[in-house]
Amino acid sequence: GEVSIERAGAQIGVTPGLAVQAADTVVTGASGRCGITFRDNSLLSLGPNSRLVVERFQFDSTTYEGGFDSTLKQGKLAVVSGKIAKHGKDQMKIRTPTSILGVRGTEFVVEAAAPR
Repeated sequence: GEVSIERAGAQIGVTPGLAVQAADTVVTGASGRCGITFRDNSLLSLGPNSRLVVERFQFDSTTYEGGFDSTLKQGKLAVVSGKIAKHGKDQMKIRTPTSILGVRGTEFVVEAAAPR
């Protein structure tokens, strides 16, 4: 399905292995789905009609220190947290238009309705 990244005002078509950068917005179309693996082994899966902003990702592979902040603007997101969330509380945060989730080493699914 259709998946793209909005980066610095441009729209980039996604191909396997494309690196996601801070401030990127990952967008899936009506039939699009996307899986993202981060360096700390966090796994994110986006469903159709989703918009996810990756605001910050920092990870030290030696100490497991870092931070991961993102916002699900709309759609569905499944998460299996990686080493960042397991290393320290509140180092991984997922925001939606109505909530903030502080992840502490777990698996979950969150859904955000499209803006009206």
